[in-house]
Amino acid sequence: MNISVIVPAFNEERLLPSGLAAIREASAAFDARYWTSELIVCDNNSTDRTAEIAREAGATVVFEPVNQIARARNAGAARASGDWLVFIDADSQPTRELFDELAVQIEGGRCLAGGSTVRFETRAARFIVAIWNGLSRLCGWAAGAFVFCRADAFRQVGGFSEALYAGEEIDLSRKLKRLARKTRRRIVILHRHPLATSDRKLRLYRSGEVLTFMLKASLTAGRALRDRDACFPWYDGRR
Repeated sequence: MNISVIVPAFNEERLLPSGLAAIREASAAFDARYWTSELIVCDNNSTDRTAEIAREAGATVVFEPVNQIARARNAGAARASGDWLVFIDADSQPTRELFDELAVQIEGGRCLAGGSTVRFETRAARFIVAIWNGLSRLCGWAAGAFVFCRADAFRQVGGFSEALYAGEEIDLSRKLKRLARKTRRRIVILHRHPLATSDRKLRLYRSGEVLTFMLKASLTAGRALRDRDACFPWYDGRR
């Protein structure tokens, strides 16, 4: 079995080193099974040391000039050689236990794709995280910070939609769920070892800004997700 871990990164020099180190340590779960793995970082037109840091960590670096998370993930997947693709955000730190849980699902043979529940660094976000984790498990939606799927399934459904500047992970989850039903496989949201990920958006943006984005997305029936300016929390460069 070969696993491709793909990390999209835009100006992530501050958090990328710890994220890549955590991925390396967690990959011991694959090594223990005598699986091979590769680490791919997609530099999404960064202006800092993101690419340099990734190379120093031993990752294969792919460059995507258009600053869009879906394009960055797709560019990384295009370079990947693995049987399974695992997308992890640069500000996240998976554990070996989480990768072990993932490997068990792969070994079981029925899983097509999935994700993981998440936990934030601070307690203040617990309520928001609890709501998301509940929706994620109920609906089979993978959080963008951690998405995994069979490589052939990813390519069959067309990967992440490049028409979207946010919410592309939910769109992918829906496409994979339809494929899973047709092929009698499962979408699994791992939950025993939640992914540690940064809560910086909640710290960097005022509640009014977050509410404005959510209202636009809701009132336009998701059309705002196709507007880069409307999805400013992902693209305005605050870090």
